[in-house]
Amino acid sequence: MNADVTDSPDLSVAEHVRRYLDSGGEDGFLEGGVTNLVLTTVGRKSGTRRRTGVFFGQDGERYILVASGSVPGAPGLPNWYLNLRANPEAEVQVRAERFAVRARTAQGAERNRLWRLMTSVAPVYRRYAALARQEIPVVVLERV
Repeated sequence: MNADVTDSPDLSVAEHVRRYLDSGGEDGFLEGGVTNLVLTTVGRKSGTRRRTGVFFGQDGERYILVASGSVPGAPGLPNWYLNLRANPEAEVQVRAERFAVRARTAQGAERNRLWRLMTSVAPVYRRYAALARQEIPVVVLERV
C-alpha cells in the first residue's frame, strides 16, 4: 500500500481494501454479493489522501455510487462523499485497473433513474433509504 494514503478507520473496510489491493481486485471485487471498487479521495480538512471500498454499479462507462454509509440510519453522510463534494477529483481502482475520475452528485430524473439501478444492484439501499433522515445522494464518477 502507498504510505501517502490513509485507509478507512473502519477495520473491516481497511481489511477489505488491503485484500482488494493486494490481489488486484480478485479478492474483494465481489463483496457482499455486490461489485466493489476502491475509491481514493482527498480529505476535505486534512488534505490527506483517503482510501475506502465502495459498492458500485455501472451506467455505460460511468461508475455509480450511493452515499449511504455502511450503517442504515446513521446520521450524516459518509466521509468519502463529503470529500468528493469538496474536491471532486479522485482515483478509482476497479479490479486491477486504476484511473482518475471526476465526481458529481446526480440530480432530478437522472438521480431517480440511477437510484433504481443501484437498488437493483444492492437491494439493501432500500432499507437504508427507509431509515435515512435525508435523500441519499447518488454519485456519478466519470473518467478524466
